[in-house]
Amino acid sequence: MDASYKKYDLNFKRPSGTSRGILNKKETWFLVLNNRDKFGVGECGLFRGLSIDDKPDFEDRLSWTCSHIHLGKEKLLEVLKDYPSIAFGVEQAFISLESENPFLLFPSDFTESMAAIDINGLIWMGSKEYMQEQIKEKIESGFSCIKIKIGAIDFSEELALLTSLRKKFDHKQIELRVDANGAFKEEEALDKLSKLADLGIHSIEQPIKQGFPIKMKNICKNSSLPVALDEELIGHFTLKEKADLLQTIMPDYIILKPSLIGGYKACEDWIAIAEKLNIGWWITSALESNIGLNAIAQWTYTLNNKIPQGLGTGSLFTNNFDSPLRIKDGKLFYDRHSNWEQNLINKLCT
Repeated sequence: MDASYKKYDLNFKRPSGTSRGILNKKETWFLVLNNRDKFGVGECGLFRGLSIDDKPDFEDRLSWTCSHIHLGKEKLLEVLKDYPSIAFGVEQAFISLESENPFLLFPSDFTESMAAIDINGLIWMGSKEYMQEQIKEKIESGFSCIKIKIGAIDFSEELALLTSLRKKFDHKQIELRVDANGAFKEEEALDKLSKLADLGIHSIEQPIKQGFPIKMKNICKNSSLPVALDEELIGHFTLKEKADLLQTIMPDYIILKPSLIGGYKACEDWIAIAEKLNIGWWITSALESNIGLNAIAQWTYTLNNKIPQGLGTGSLFTNNFDSPLRIKDGKLFYDRHSNWEQNLINKLCT
């Protein structure tokens, strides 16, 4: 079996804002396996500035992985636990190689176009006018759950935006989630969360920066708004580390991004611990191409979680790969009658 890797830059159609800055492109890497006449691919969705494996030796580690592909999936996942995006790429690539169709990793009613996945519509940070424009587009597109990134512009403006939206649509019509990406200061977080709670917000993701579990515990304990951990999960690899974190903080929800926390098995470990503690959860993509999104979506459907998931970012890019993934009426569909881009294999293998 031969293994190789390829870097690919995804270009945003429009610069997208978060509390960490403006994104113009998203770097990603593909791990390609060839075994005689069979082909497998996995996406190593490195997220610069956020992934714990955003290290100077990232590409060297990818090269090492290709040179040691003979070790097999399980051994490589163990060795690569400190490089979660590479581990997830390995996990995908082996499942892809072993499948009859390299892009059909988890056959189900979803991949047979008989079922869809409810997803949230994502609103990126920007001017008030730009955010209103996005919200209008999502509602007109049929989304009943909207996630709004906050923390980059003045909070009073964001609150006014959310207030105007809530006046038009009550919580039964539109579920509102907000994501602060760690933008709030600890001393102001509870006051801001109280004001958001008055608007019937479903939950807030990562109100303060990750890495301060006692501070986050205090916020979760005293918040009138349900709190979801996101970035907080990054960098915790053992079952004990995961259990200790959740038992300490006791959030209302956790949000699982396979590319950032090490793939399917790593996510399933978090889910098992969370469910024992009565903590809710959902799955979110992390700006992967349609290859990674496809791998995450197919697996997500098998988990049978009926609340809206954080999938469907593939339309953000100008140079994504054409795929059977479709978004309609706030749901992610797989059109089994559509094909993957014809020259995709050539793009990845040359």
